[in-house]
Amino acid sequence: MKYLSIEPFVPSGSDFDGSKQFFQALGFHMNWDAGDVVGFERDGCKFILQKFDNVAFAENFMLSVRITSADEFWRDVTDKQLSQKFNVRISHPTNQPYGREVNVIDLAGVCWHFIE
Repeated sequence: MKYLSIEPFVPSGSDFDGSKQFFQALGFHMNWDAGDVVGFERDGCKFILQKFDNVAFAENFMLSVRITSADEFWRDVTDKQLSQKFNVRISHPTNQPYGREVNVIDLAGVCWHFIE
């Protein structure tokens, strides 16, 4: 027996539809939609967006996503103007001990670490 994957349930915050749109704009594909939970995937990276609004939880929840290029990711999200369109925060690429990263604070307040 072996573990095959991990798919965290990510809170949407108060704007479930806006969160769905944001993750699609970020390049995730909606694999399935069961109403209050939606399965997203991009390049084998999966998560489940849950219609759940708890600010304290969301602001203390973080995810790490490995990517091939932090600079390319940053250019893509800034060219799409996702920060302005969805009122999310996107950091410039920075070097960390664990790799080069771009942080994205989504609509709910969840911090996504996109790490090269």
